[in-house]
Amino acid sequence: MSINFYNEMYDAAGALRPHYSAYADWLAATSPERIARKRAEADIAFHRVGITFAVYGEESSQDEGKERLIPFDIIPRIIPAAEWQALQAGLRQRVKALNAFLHDIYHGQEILAAGLIPREHVLDNAQFRPEMMGVDVPAGIYAHIAGVDLVRAGAGEYYVLEDNLRVPSGVSYMIEDRKMMMRLFPELFSRHKVAPVQHYPDMLLENLRTVAPQGVANPTVVLLTPGAYNSAYFEHTFLAQQMGIELVEGRDLFAKDDTVYMRTTQGPQRVDVIYRRLDDDFLDPLAFRKDSMLGVPGLLSAYRAGQVTLANAIGTGVADDKSIYPYVPEMVRFYLGEESLLNNVPTWMLRKPDDLKYALEHLPELVVKEVHGAGGYGMLIGPASTRKEIERFRARIIAEPEKYIAQPTLALSNCPTFVESGVAPRHLDLRPFVLSGKNIDMVPGGLTRVALNEGSLVVNSSQGGGTKDTWVLEN
Repeated sequence: MSINFYNEMYDAAGALRPHYSAYADWLAATSPERIARKRAEADIAFHRVGITFAVYGEESSQDEGKERLIPFDIIPRIIPAAEWQALQAGLRQRVKALNAFLHDIYHGQEILAAGLIPREHVLDNAQFRPEMMGVDVPAGIYAHIAGVDLVRAGAGEYYVLEDNLRVPSGVSYMIEDRKMMMRLFPELFSRHKVAPVQHYPDMLLENLRTVAPQGVANPTVVLLTPGAYNSAYFEHTFLAQQMGIELVEGRDLFAKDDTVYMRTTQGPQRVDVIYRRLDDDFLDPLAFRKDSMLGVPGLLSAYRAGQVTLANAIGTGVADDKSIYPYVPEMVRFYLGEESLLNNVPTWMLRKPDDLKYALEHLPELVVKEVHGAGGYGMLIGPASTRKEIERFRARIIAEPEKYIAQPTLALSNCPTFVESGVAPRHLDLRPFVLSGKNIDMVPGGLTRVALNEGSLVVNSSQGGGTKDTWVLEN
């Protein structure tokens, strides 16, 4: 079966797409020796800056928790201005609907009363937090930072693969990739009008300041990290430094009289907004996991009293759960009275007998995902799996069908990429970062992740993926 993969740089006849023409001219005129030298330079620079992530769950225990460099590819992913404008409108609409959904399920639950989403999908979901019922959050915003994963299929149309609303990561790689490209190839940026991304930390800080508790004129914002052993710790330190705010751990904060304070050498200082990079379970040992040493005792009480803002809000995870994903177009209709501008991937919910029957009959053709899975783990990619792997996964599905969804294997778009054998097409996705505060903002583009293994459709860094700079052209 021949699959039609959309190539970002060349059309089906092999002709250059117009928005890549200036770059292609430059690439043709640049010697392979210079490219090789610059790629080596990039590796050294990334190592020096410390842009690494920790790998967990490796089969070899000696690699467990090992720091790795995320491979960086110097052929950019280029998006024309009109295409980005359409994507941006769809992203704004989607995040607005998801925030409306979160407000609704923690208040009137109108969408459940209307029967548009099964009650048990929400109320029995492990990510639904009853503690948030009736809590009014500033401006009704729950997902202040959303990372929406987009893929492009064979005919060139975009689909949303998943919504990341808990603690979406990767934005530091977007910024560092751009800095690296500008440093290595400054001449490229005089040939192309590329929309900037470096102002993301300023935009993020401004958004966080706009959702401070009522009456706070000059809010103190901090970034709460689980600590140096977290896989995204580089990003936590990077963003705190870029925003000019304190990077804190749970032990640096304390709650008293429903107010949160930071310990400083000058004494306690009130904290108004916490950009938390810590999962719900670990935020407050008095409310969630009692064994958590990472959180702040009494934080939930201060939050419920409206004395501190958490970004993202507690309980956002229920809206990015894969069992809720199929209902997002319904949310757009229900809350906004509009049709969804961005496509969902067709999805079979295996808790439904008919969907389960179809999926079991077509496993070699489908992608099956755990409802609560993340990071490319707990998946079956049918076309890339052996018969033995498929049968093993079949048994898991039959045992607990409600834990899985299935989707068609999309013909993920590809882009020329430097690999060991030279330049070859590799599959990729795009994660724009959408910020909700007084306005819904985003920098043009996002993080492009690329699957470096030939034929692989899994782009996650934990599964061997790399990154590319994403250029949105301004003209």
